[in-house]
Amino acid sequence: MPAAPKNARPCSIADALALVGEKYSLLVLREVCLGNGRFDQLVRNTGAPRDVLATRLRRLVDAGLLDRRPYSERPRRFEYRPTRAGLELEPVLITLMAWGDRHLRGDDDRPMVIEHVCGHELVPEVTCGTCGRAVRHEDLTSHPQTPGWTLSGPVAG
Repeated sequence: MPAAPKNARPCSIADALALVGEKYSLLVLREVCLGNGRFDQLVRNTGAPRDVLATRLRRLVDAGLLDRRPYSERPRRFEYRPTRAGLELEPVLITLMAWGDRHLRGDDDRPMVIEHVCGHELVPEVTCGTCGRAVRHEDLTSHPQTPGWTLSGPVAG
């Protein structure tokens, strides 16, 4: 994992982005979650150059987000499937897609619709696992847990 800039706030978002924030990584996860786990499918559907894709796949496998399984012995070829950790990112992908639909495309220009098991189009919403209420910015209070840090930054010392 790349080192954080000196004096940067310790942050799980930064840690996650160090892994999946590289160009094509989230697109690879999207495709694998859609069931397109073969290398040629991933090249075609993500637009990633083959060498870059190979590097991203190796990194995602090493990080435990994807499993690599042989599907052909002659020639030896592999397909990729999401692990449990990889599948836990699917709601993030769906929420990011919905944000892009709302703010970058519009209702008439959506390239994909996700249907929920209930038979309706999925409208993703982040909810509190304890009370079930929708998460809204105005309802949140952050509490830094890293010694020497406050909401506004590091404590002078």
